[in-house]
Amino acid sequence: MHTSINKRAVVMGATSGMGRLVALGLLGRGWTIGIAGRRTDELLALQQTAPERVYVRTIDVTHDDAPQLLRQLIDEMGGMDLYFHSSGFGRQNTELDSAIENSTVMTNAFGFTQMVDAAFQYFRQTRRRGRIAVISSIAGTKGLGAAPAYSATKRFQWTYIEALAQLARMEGLDIRFTDLRPGFVRTDFIVGKNYPMQLTPGSVVGHILSDIEKGRRVRTIDWRYRMLCFFWRLLPQWAWERMKIR
Repeated sequence: MHTSINKRAVVMGATSGMGRLVALGLLGRGWTIGIAGRRTDELLALQQTAPERVYVRTIDVTHDDAPQLLRQLIDEMGGMDLYFHSSGFGRQNTELDSAIENSTVMTNAFGFTQMVDAAFQYFRQTRRRGRIAVISSIAGTKGLGAAPAYSATKRFQWTYIEALAQLARMEGLDIRFTDLRPGFVRTDFIVGKNYPMQLTPGSVVGHILSDIEKGRRVRTIDWRYRMLCFFWRLLPQWAWERMKIR
């Protein structure tokens, strides 16, 4: 990505994992950023990397005041060109523990919806050109028996972004969307798990920043997962439901 001139981004979920790395990547390219998440100490530590270009707001995406706090952060920054959503939750849950399923739905569906909506409303009201980019997952490709709520909410995110993209076109708004769908990334999210084809965080961040710069609408990361998802989609429903995938 080329060095930014007076570009401003909000990174939701910047306290750890891919959100934190994307925030650092944007900073390295000259962006002014607003970072948000639940852990204030982690946000303040990240702010120290470039205090003059980093604004902080503690936000829990599942709380009702989250959209208002996002707008306060945007106003404090002096505007926003990119909203990047990296706030998510998920666990394998074959026991259907209701606490896990409900937390997943609250974060990945309710929280996702109200934050992406808030970003959309900002661009709509200001008539400002902007981009909304989200990290979803390849898990939205098929319903995964090992993680029902996670795979279902990721498919929800795919469809929701598609609907907002259509809505923006209907209203003549200059809002563009990027749906980033990585496979298993070697972060704290899957630490200790024996997942196959694990991607390195550095390589995924490189893909993410490049895809945003190029304005890609949908991108599965990386080529191995693009092949995997292609074949998953070809499987008939009866065959998929007989597979044991963990």
